[in-house]
Amino acid sequence: MDTKKSKNPGSRLLPVLREGICVVQMVLFKELRSLLTSKLPCQDSLSVSMLTGAITNELFGTLNSEEIFQEFRRKNRADIEQELLSLARELPALRAPLTDALRIQTLCDNMEDKDSAKLLNHAAEIGLLIQERELPLPSTFMTMARSLGDAHQLIITPVEISQEDDKRLVQ
Repeated sequence: MDTKKSKNPGSRLLPVLREGICVVQMVLFKELRSLLTSKLPCQDSLSVSMLTGAITNELFGTLNSEEIFQEFRRKNRADIEQELLSLARELPALRAPLTDALRIQTLCDNMEDKDSAKLLNHAAEIGLLIQERELPLPSTFMTMARSLGDAHQLIITPVEISQEDDKRLVQ
């Protein structure tokens, strides 16, 4: 018997859900880079990509610790915040997937004894979080992530999530 499974029933599910979160992050990066390329025609592609990455990382709380990225973040803090404030207006089709991904991330973090509720609060403050949207079941979230990834030509290998996994995670 696998003792890891019996100690933490969600342990098999968490990496799968985190992959789904990454798909949503990649879609955000792709859509945001395209938007910023149009908005900032004088910026070179590296600067646009770094700004896009900084915004994505800020939203999901995954800050890059390398000095070059930390320095970029410090120098461009105002631009990063301004773009975060405009996400809901400029990429409205991503509000629901981002809301779901941030909520699932917070749930996963909680199961690993990490507190990332501040990310949800920040998303609410900038008008991105859809407050009235219900927390999706893991299977529903993964179906959405797969569909979104497919629509944006990203690959995600389907992983079946059982009803028992759904129930264990949301209890």
